[in-house]
Amino acid sequence: MVDLRASVCSDWLYNPLDLFSTVGISAKPPLLMEPRPGAVQMRMKSSQSSGERLSQSRSMVLQESDLQQNPISRHRRNQSQHGVLGVGGAEPPELKGDLLNVAKISDGGKKQRKNWTGMWGELTSDQLLLHKERQQEAGTKAGAKTDVVQLCGAVIEWTPDKSSRKNVFQITTHTGSEYLLQAESYSTASKWFDGIRKAVDSSSTLPLRRANSSEFPPRHSSLPGHGSTNTKQRNPVHRRSINMFVSSKLKHSTSDSADKNGVKNRLKKFIIRRPSMKTLQEKGLIKDRVFGCHLLTLCEREGSTVPSFVQLCLDAIEKRGMDVDGIYRVSGNLSTVQKLRFIVDQEEALDLDHSQWEDVHVVTGALKMFFRELPEPLFPFRAFQPFVEAIKIKDSRQKVQAVKKLIQDLPRPNQDTMKLLFSHLHRVLEFSRQNLMSTQGIGIVFGPTLMWPELDGGNMAVNMVYQNQIIEFILIESRDIFSLDRK
Repeated sequence: MVDLRASVCSDWLYNPLDLFSTVGISAKPPLLMEPRPGAVQMRMKSSQSSGERLSQSRSMVLQESDLQQNPISRHRRNQSQHGVLGVGGAEPPELKGDLLNVAKISDGGKKQRKNWTGMWGELTSDQLLLHKERQQEAGTKAGAKTDVVQLCGAVIEWTPDKSSRKNVFQITTHTGSEYLLQAESYSTASKWFDGIRKAVDSSSTLPLRRANSSEFPPRHSSLPGHGSTNTKQRNPVHRRSINMFVSSKLKHSTSDSADKNGVKNRLKKFIIRRPSMKTLQEKGLIKDRVFGCHLLTLCEREGSTVPSFVQLCLDAIEKRGMDVDGIYRVSGNLSTVQKLRFIVDQEEALDLDHSQWEDVHVVTGALKMFFRELPEPLFPFRAFQPFVEAIKIKDSRQKVQAVKKLIQDLPRPNQDTMKLLFSHLHRVLEFSRQNLMSTQGIGIVFGPTLMWPELDGGNMAVNMVYQNQIIEFILIESRDIFSLDRK
C-alpha cells in the first residue's frame, strides 16, 4: 500500500489526470486549470458512489491531520515578510561549542574601545549566548560570566572594514549595541553567520515603538536587505536611520553624562596621584621662584639679608635713572616687565645694562612688582595696626621713636631691605628738580606697595591714607630712623 501511494503521488506530479482516473473520479476542466491538493481532497469527501471507492481513495490521498492548518503562501517574499514557514520549513539551527573572538564596540549607542575576547558561543532561537568558559564548565563554576545578545530586531552583516582580522561580521541589536564576531576559519565564521541570520529572520517582532506612536513597527520591514542572501547589497542609509531611531535619546542623555563623569573621575585620580610641590622641588623639576617667594625664604636661599634682585635694580636705577622724569610714577611696558620677571624666575643670567632694559621705567616697574607680589608685605601683617597707631602720635619726636622701635622689632631681612630701599628713595628726592618726584608722590606710589592689612575689614580709603602717611613719614625721617650717615 505504501508503494502504491508513492507511485500514485509521483505520477500525479507529472499527470494529474492519471490520479483522478485511478481513484475513479471524473476530471472536469475547472480542476485542470488549477490542480491543488486541497481540491483533490474535497472531491474525495463528496464522493458517495460506493464504500470500496471511498476506502480506496482515503488510502491514496493526504488526510486532514497531515495538512497544514494555516494557509500557505506560494510566494517566498510573503513568507519572509510575515514570518511564516512553509510546509517542511526548519527551525533556526542551534549552534554551540565553538570558540569565537568577540569585541563589543558599542553599548546602547555609546562607543567603546575594541577589545577582542575569546568566548564560547551558543545560539538559541532568539539569543546568542557568549560564555567565558565552556558550557559544561560554566554550569559548574560559580560566577561564570555570560553575555546575552538579543537577536530580536537585530541586524547582521559582514564587516571587513571594522578590523584587520579576517572573517569578521557584526551584530547590531535593537538597543544600539554592536558586537564584532570573528573565527579563525572561514567555515566556522560562515556557519555562525548563517545560523545567526536565520535566527534573526525567524525571531519575533521588534519590541520597540515608533517615536510618537503606540504601534509596533512591522518586523524586518524597515531592516536593510531583508529577504536577500547577499548581505553586501544592503543599504547602509537604512541601517544608520535604525541606529538613530533606536539610540537617539541614549546618545543625548547617557552618553553625555557618562563622558562628564569620566572626565571628573580622571581629574580626581590625577589630583590624588600628583606629587607634592616639595617632591618636585627635591627632584629639581620645579625651581623656587623669586617673584612671589616669601622674603625670609628668599634671603635664606640666597644667603643674604637683602634679595639680590632688589640690590641689582637699585644699582641700575641709581646708575642711569635718577634724573628721569617721573622715575617711579610712570609705568614701564608691561610685556617687557613680564619678560624681565620670567628671566629672573628662571634664574638666568640678568644684565640690566643690556639694550632691551634701556628704559629705566621697566626696571622700576619690575621692582614695584616684586614688592607687590610678596606673600607677606615688607611691613608684615602683624605690624600694620601698630604702625597706624604710631603715625597718630601728635609729638614728632615720640612718633619717630615709636616708628623706629617698630622697625627694629621686624626680622633682619625686613629691616635691611627696608633700610636699603628708603636710603635709595632719599637719594631720589635729591634729584627732585629733574625727576619731579616728591615725598608725597613717593608715598602715594609705595604706600600700597610696601604695606597692606591681612584682612581688609575696615575702610579701604582710610587704610590707604594711613599707608601713604607712614611711608612719607619714614622717608622724611629716614636718617634718624635708620641712622643714616649725614653728608
